Amino acid sequence: MEIFGTLKKDMDAVERSLYASIEVESEALGEASMHLLKAGGKRLRPAFVLLGGKFGTYELDRLQRIAVPLELIHMASLVHDDVIDNAQTRRGQLTVKAKWDNRIAMYTGDYIYAKALEIVAGLDDPRIHRILAKAMVEMSIGEMEQIRDFFNSGQSIRRYLLRIRRKTALLIAVSCQLGALAAGASDEAARELYNYGYNVGMAFQIRDDLLDLCGTEKQIGKPPGSDIRQGNITIPVLYALQEESLREPLLSEIVRIHEADGRTDVSSAVTMIRNSTGIAKAEELADRYTQKALAALDRLPDIRARRHLRDIAHFVSRRTY
Repeated sequence: MEIFGTLKKDMDAVERSLYASIEVESEALGEASMHLLKAGGKRLRPAFVLLGGKFGTYELDRLQRIAVPLELIHMASLVHDDVIDNAQTRRGQLTVKAKWDNRIAMYTGDYIYAKALEIVAGLDDPRIHRILAKAMVEMSIGEMEQIRDFFNSGQSIRRYLLRIRRKTALLIAVSCQLGALAAGASDEAARELYNYGYNVGMAFQIRDDLLDLCGTEKQIGKPPGSDIRQGNITIPVLYALQEESLREPLLSEIVRIHEADGRTDVSSAVTMIRNSTGIAKAEELADRYTQKALAALDRLPDIRARRHLRDIAHFVSRRTY
C-alpha cells in the first residue's frame, strides 16, 4: 500500500524495532517469532499509531513504544488464532503451528505478548496502560466467543458484530487513539481517532470475510473458504442463510463440513454463498462502516495525516488482499 510515502522513514524505523524486539536466546522461540515477522503484513496498526501522533506533538521514539507493541500483540493473536483454527498457511506461508507444532506456537504467541508489554512499560501515562490492558482482555473474550460459535449457523448478526469488534476492530481503534494520546493530542481528537479506527476495523474484518469467499488463493494466501472449513461462520454466510431458497441446502453443507472435521471440499458451500445476496449485503455493511469512519475524520483538523487516514479507509473498502 503506497500511501505512506511521508512516513516511510519512520515506518522503516518501526520495522527495525520490530525485528530487534523479538531477539531471544532461545533458538526455537527466535526462529518461530522471526518466521512470523518475515511473513510480512500490512503494518496498519503501527501506521495508525504514527498518523494518530500527527495530531499532537510528534516524537518517533515515544510513538514507537506504542507502534511496536501493538503490532506484536496483533502478531501474537495470529499465532494463537492459527492454533485454534488448525490453519496451515497464512499470507502464503506455513503457519508457526504447521512449521513447528502447537506447543511451540502457543509459547511463541505468549512470548510475543510479553515482549509487547515489556516495551510499552517504558511509557509513564497510566491511561495508555489501562486502554491497552482493556483491549487485550476484550480480544481474549473475542477469541473465546469465536470458539464457542464454531459452526453455529444460528448465531445472530449482532453477536457476530460484537465478536469482530473484540477480535479486530478494537485493536485498530486503540492504535489510532493511543498514538494521539502519546503525542499529547486533545481528548476530542483521540476520541474521533478511536471512532475512525473502530469503523475502519469493522470494515476491514468484513472485507476479510468477503475475500475469504470471493478471493483467489494467490490473492489471500490461503485456499478460499478457509473460514467455513474451520467452522468460522462469517457475515456473508449469515446473510446467505437468511435466503429461504438457500437456507436448507447451505445448512446441510455446513453440517457436512462440520462432520468431516473440516477435512473436506467446501467449494459447493462457497459457490452457494457467492451466488447469494449475502455478498452484496456484506459489502453494503462494510461500506456503511467506511462512511462512518470518514465522518469521524471530518471532525478532525485538516492536516496531511487526516488525508492519509482517508486514503487508508478507501483502501480498506476496496482491498483485494
